[in-house]
Amino acid sequence: MNMRVPQLRFEPADDLAALCKAGGDPLRLNVLRALANDSFGVLELAQIFAIGQSGMSHHLKVLAQAGLVATRREGNAIFYRRALAQGDQLGGTLHAALLDEVDGLPLPADVQLRIATVHQQRAATSQDFFARSAASFQAQQDLIAGLPQYRDSVLALLDALGIAPQVTALEIGPGDGSFLPDLARRFHQVIALDNSPAMLELARLRCQQAGLDNVELRLADALTDTCPAADCVVLNMVLHHFAAPAEALKHLAQRLAPGGHLIITELCSHNQSWARQACGDLWLGFEQDDLARWAVAAGLTSGESQYVGLRNGFQIQVRHFAKPDEHERPTSHSLSPVKQENR
Repeated sequence: MNMRVPQLRFEPADDLAALCKAGGDPLRLNVLRALANDSFGVLELAQIFAIGQSGMSHHLKVLAQAGLVATRREGNAIFYRRALAQGDQLGGTLHAALLDEVDGLPLPADVQLRIATVHQQRAATSQDFFARSAASFQAQQDLIAGLPQYRDSVLALLDALGIAPQVTALEIGPGDGSFLPDLARRFHQVIALDNSPAMLELARLRCQQAGLDNVELRLADALTDTCPAADCVVLNMVLHHFAAPAEALKHLAQRLAPGGHLIITELCSHNQSWARQACGDLWLGFEQDDLARWAVAAGLTSGESQYVGLRNGFQIQVRHFAKPDEHERPTSHSLSPVKQENR
């Protein structure tokens, strides 16, 4: 006589088994490695690992069910990034240990090349947008967050830092140069880098009209071209145009002199996908924890944060990160109390 034995379910053990199963495939481990400081869509990951979209979707589903990746919808696309381990939850210690081991894996050379290709494709999309839209860019940017909506917050943060005026400031992606007069009044020398000739010409006209004689404009890529170290680096609504923001922060940290300051103004994470077409955004804002984590990985420490809520529903984050002096060791600080404003 055959008897059907009910299948037993041990939920805690099942969760651990899902985590172990997700980590038991070499391709999935390499996907986690590629997502260490980046996020990719399923089509990008299929391109990077040279497999079909359906196959990649299956692997991502397994990783998501195990809580190893988090998803974020941007319009019709879904982007994947690594989920942070929760040490106080079941499997959190195993999750963290798995990611630590994964981070020690070298990515295969062909995978690294295909990641670089994806980044190049993103960068080309951004550069093409600015080449076509320089004249109307500021009006399009104002649809989301124009400089007047966050200028006071950035200046208050700069002034509170007490940076010596005789030092050099570097602005990455100055746009039409609207913020350059504010920097020129506070620093002995200001260098502005932009890889768009059209945008740099707008900044040149702004400097000419304002009579700024301590501002140097350079047509250059901040991540690849040589530029001098600066005591303060400023990025206003620029990071979401970088192909790989986490890698960009590492490069920018190298531009900072010891004891220097990095000021980032960015949108908080949002789901307004029209910003991609209207403003050329590669990323729809950033989670505050991601910026802090990337900065710490770049050897910086988190400073003051301010958040400005806009009437159109967007939220701006103004973040300060510092590069320790050579005799100091960078540490991972918890996020400082934030100042919330509504505009």
